[in-house]
Amino acid sequence: MDKDTLRGSLFMALAMALFALEDMIIKTVAGAMPTGEVLIVFGFGGMILFALVARARGERLWHPGFCTRPLLWRFVAEVSGRLFFTLAIVLAPLSLASAILQATPLVVTAGAVVFFGERVGWRRWVAIAVGFLGVLMILRPGMSGFEATSLLAVAGMLGFAGRDLATRAAPKDMSNAQLGIFGFAMLVIAGVILLVWTGGAVVPTGAQAGALLAAICVGVLAYMALTGAMRTGEISVVAPFRYTRLVFAMALGVLVFGERPDLMTLVGSLVVVGSGVFTLLRSHKPA
Repeated sequence: MDKDTLRGSLFMALAMALFALEDMIIKTVAGAMPTGEVLIVFGFGGMILFALVARARGERLWHPGFCTRPLLWRFVAEVSGRLFFTLAIVLAPLSLASAILQATPLVVTAGAVVFFGERVGWRRWVAIAVGFLGVLMILRPGMSGFEATSLLAVAGMLGFAGRDLATRAAPKDMSNAQLGIFGFAMLVIAGVILLVWTGGAVVPTGAQAGALLAAICVGVLAYMALTGAMRTGEISVVAPFRYTRLVFAMALGVLVFGERPDLMTLVGSLVVVGSGVFTLLRSHKPA
């Protein structure tokens, strides 16, 4: 492995660790504050930080591409993904929600065939089918271990997959900081929708405000590490490190929240991760 690829892999693992830490902080804070309010504060904080980055680079805060069709689709997908996945990590075990999230690349691969006309061989179709079987093993619909709140994670995962597909069609001259402003603005909108539904806004305590500030900083650092990872080294080697998020999330779930994933969840997670890694490696295999 060359130095750039090693650096990119470390960036990816760091990004996934930070994303898992962000989820853990949000889950903790949302236990004492309305989830919608948490999303609003988190979204505004991220917008401000990315706006500062954009201005420091001499970039406009408003990009005309925000009003194009791909970004409008991204708007819908981002809001639904953020809304449902945040509810999932608050209401369902963190390890369970994170395991379901790992199916996102499989949905993106299938969506690329439908929306962009990409060609996928039979091996990758089999891997996608096996990956979805792994998701069913985690969900266990109709069985005694089924948790209804896990469906929120499925809805969030589908929203994130739609966001990734729409991002691919976004204007090429839109910077990562501008996309970051747009993405965190969707968090604010998702939070407003949820807060209007639930009500109950409160004034954060000093500890809650500090935790939210930490989540904002961690989230922005995670986004920057992810961007650095995808721009460094061989993508076919770097991308599979995305699945380390599940390891970090399960570790935090066990250590912080006392979760105990059962054997079916662990096996299903391995199936999803294995099929996802295979799909990623096949997608970058030379013809």
